[in-house]
Amino acid sequence: MLLDTHILLWFESGSPKLARDIRKRIVHFDSRVFVSAASFWEIAIKRRMGKLVLNGSPRAAARAAGFVELPIDAADAELAGALDWAHRDPFDRMLAAQCVNRAMPLVSADAAFRARGDIAILWAG
Repeated sequence: MLLDTHILLWFESGSPKLARDIRKRIVHFDSRVFVSAASFWEIAIKRRMGKLVLNGSPRAAARAAGFVELPIDAADAELAGALDWAHRDPFDRMLAAQCVNRAMPLVSADAAFRARGDIAILWAG
């Protein structure tokens, strides 16, 4: 499974926004849990802009939780740009492309993904 950026942040902070059952599914998932390079990029941009206050390295925190970094490759970039989806957020488009390219479910609470019929969503909100 691939964690949406806000899910990573909620997981790491112990936020009550992340339902206990979803947290348990992440912790006890029988395969690898991925965090996209796009999420680390998004977090860095939001921190720089002052839209997110976060201590420490989200990358180190993800590694400590046992999550696997998912790099962005050329196929992901091409698909993210080509998706027939009105949603303009480049980070969401990348996560969708990575899920499509790898037949991987996405954990998210972002309603924008409801329009994506080509990826499985584990709804966290």
